Amino acid sequence: MDLDFTAILPSLPYILKGIGVTLKIVLVAGLLGFAFGIILAIFKISKYKALHWFADIYTSIFRGTPLILQLMIIYYGAPQIIGFEISSYYAAVASFSLNSAAYISEIIRAGILAVDKGQKEAAQALGVPGNRMMWDIILPQALKNILPALMNEFITLTKESAIVTVIAANDIMRRAYIVGGDQYRFFEPMIFAGMIYYLMVISLTFVGKLVERRLRQSD
Repeated sequence: MDLDFTAILPSLPYILKGIGVTLKIVLVAGLLGFAFGIILAIFKISKYKALHWFADIYTSIFRGTPLILQLMIIYYGAPQIIGFEISSYYAAVASFSLNSAAYISEIIRAGILAVDKGQKEAAQALGVPGNRMMWDIILPQALKNILPALMNEFITLTKESAIVTVIAANDIMRRAYIVGGDQYRFFEPMIFAGMIYYLMVISLTFVGKLVERRLRQSD
């Protein structure tokens, strides 16, 4: 067995710099996916069939195809159509946010439908406009109920962000692979990269439980 973790010690700062790249992609894609997911969820419960169909078709496409395929289409295929290249960062953010929006929309839709109908009836009886009722009454209650599911989606996004390695984005995984190639030792840097992802997921899980606990206390 030829293992020597001390051999990669000088390269650890280089790998750690990938955390910033990973978080930058995940945070921006997560926020955009969440915002677009809300819009799609509202489309799905809309009385207008065209909006409903659009949201359903969109969700079907992005949930029915591999994320890595979507990433490669945007990074390698889109320039053929739009006429200019897209950076690996913007391609990653675009593909992750579009994909995440499909899953988040289903989570939010289920949360909206789970809100007690009495809330809607009471708001209508008080003459609250439909848009204001959705944003001020229904959505806040729905989001409180689906917070664990949203955190799980964000955690999944964090782990899946590692596939940006295929488009040469200098995230954690890419840097670990480069170190392995330079030193002809892949096991040690990959294990270190895995530890970083694990600690990130554990941290996100802790934050999610903390927020959920505070929301319960505020009820």
